[in-house]
Amino acid sequence: MRVNGSELNGTVLPRDPPAEGSPRRPPWVTSTLATILIFTIVVDLLGNFLVILSVYRNKKLRNAGNIFVVSLAIADLVVAIYPYPLVLTSVFHNGWNLGYLHCQISGFLMGLSVIGSIFNITGIAINRYCYICHSLKYDKLYSDKNSLCYVVLIWVLTVVAIVPNLFVGSLQYDPRIYSCTFAQSVSSAYTIAVVFFHFMLPIAIVTYCYLRIWILVIQVRRRVKPDNNPRLKPHDFRNFVTMFVVFVLFAVCWAPLNFIGLAVAVDPETIIPKIPEWLFVSSYYMAYFNSCLNAIIYGLLNQNFRREYKKIVVSFCTAKAFFQDSSNDAADRIRSKPSPLITNNNQVKVDSV
Repeated sequence: MRVNGSELNGTVLPRDPPAEGSPRRPPWVTSTLATILIFTIVVDLLGNFLVILSVYRNKKLRNAGNIFVVSLAIADLVVAIYPYPLVLTSVFHNGWNLGYLHCQISGFLMGLSVIGSIFNITGIAINRYCYICHSLKYDKLYSDKNSLCYVVLIWVLTVVAIVPNLFVGSLQYDPRIYSCTFAQSVSSAYTIAVVFFHFMLPIAIVTYCYLRIWILVIQVRRRVKPDNNPRLKPHDFRNFVTMFVVFVLFAVCWAPLNFIGLAVAVDPETIIPKIPEWLFVSSYYMAYFNSCLNAIIYGLLNQNFRREYKKIVVSFCTAKAFFQDSSNDAADRIRSKPSPLITNNNQVKVDSV
């Protein structure tokens, strides 16, 4: 692969000439892409640090379900800390000038983030399904130890899923998007496998889980379920809707890129020339943008996170220690006191996202 007129062989490449094949674009296009990246990086870092701090500070948020939320926040942070700043540098220089090693690391971490995100979203959906539809078994299935093991398993599977890219040679610099990323045209069979196992299959599992929950919600609201089946509190429904919105936004942001990849894999010679550059670039940057959305969704739809966000910001602005446990606030404990558990085998817990 040639970039800036030199082979990406681990040496620093010349800065002046643009990368070979880099499109000559109007200044407003590169400015728009840079603005999207800067906004995404800033909101991603601030928002996901807020999520992690909120769970750390508030005992109400430290539960089995939110372990997956923290894991998802870490997956989103990965790209904002390393790959996105490198992509931004590439935008400013109209080409990659950071060498082969940084290109491979950037592409690897970007893949690690997106696969980790979809696997964590799948884990959250299964958690919500068990929490609402099989509440009697939930405590046993999702003890703190088991939940931690599930998260570790998610990241092990994520690493296993991304490592083959290093041997297939699919992590390459694409001048159209200024990124070192997965090259869809390297291997048709591998691209189809990636789209199926890393996107379509997880999306199918999540859809099944949330469809079952929606059916239960409708049955409960229409009072067609027997009294000995789970009943949902308003808290449960709002928390379920929060994670459902996270899933929908992820699917919407990443679906165009995956469908383009699938089309390219089926017939590269015919499809590649027919894909407009604006569509290809838009699909990538829409996917990039998704990493900053989850923390915003939690703040908008979840009262516990919204309240904790405010406390953290106030603590920071007033120079107070914002790592201290905020759930010790007496007034907060009174406001958030959970309802007594119903003992007729029909109550589920309410405090997780």
